[in-house]
Amino acid sequence: MRLPLIALLAGLTLLSACGGGGRPDVEGVPQVQVVPSNFADADPHPEIAPAIRRHPVRGIDVARFQTSVDWASARANGVNFAFIKATEGGDRVDEMFASHWRGAAAAGVPRGAYHFFYHCRAPEEQARWFFSHVPRRSGDLPPVIDMEWTPDSPTCTIRRPAAEIRADAAKLVEMFTRHYGTAPILYTTVDFYVDNQMWRVGGTDFWLRSVAAHPSDIYAGQHWAFWQYSSTGLIPGIAGEVDLNAFSGSERDWAVWLARRVQP
Repeated sequence: MRLPLIALLAGLTLLSACGGGGRPDVEGVPQVQVVPSNFADADPHPEIAPAIRRHPVRGIDVARFQTSVDWASARANGVNFAFIKATEGGDRVDEMFASHWRGAAAAGVPRGAYHFFYHCRAPEEQARWFFSHVPRRSGDLPPVIDMEWTPDSPTCTIRRPAAEIRADAAKLVEMFTRHYGTAPILYTTVDFYVDNQMWRVGGTDFWLRSVAAHPSDIYAGQHWAFWQYSSTGLIPGIAGEVDLNAFSGSERDWAVWLARRVQP
């Protein structure tokens, strides 16, 4: 996976390659400079501050609601990765996707695109829609499938059986993995995770939302790669509030994860 990592790290500072640390079967992975996060929160939860200090690698996710992002400033203030909304269902493209996608790349922010799952369209159709708008690019972060309930949707509020939901998730994971050459990340919320027994979905890293406690306290026993811990973040360079996220491990773990999981 050395070539994808080099592609991803274009524009970032590489420190000396080193062995040891991280997982024993990955050797010679370059360390990645992680910028300390100068993040604030408009509505902080008291349980989050002590928990988040254990996770030094932090980033954001953005969509059409973030209409003004100075990506260079955001990067300098500790945005070490960004997940950017690309598509929804089978006929919607986020209005800010192209702008955010270009801006993150220009600032050297590792970026990945995400698809918002629509419960009233077949998973195959949704996957093909995403593929048509998000190119395969060596070095990008894995794509993300965002699955949650949609009670406020103007067109689709159905709640199908859990087995059907998991079958759709499995189909999407299989199609995304085949198309991009790396397994996708699955984002979900507490209620959706519990209602549909999403821990039974394999072949993916999880990105979990938990704004009142550490994921280990809410999703007991579930391995996760990313934690969305606030939706009211304040970061220099970003107008308004933004979702805040943390990677699960150390700076060394981040370098190892990138070496394994970026698109080939």
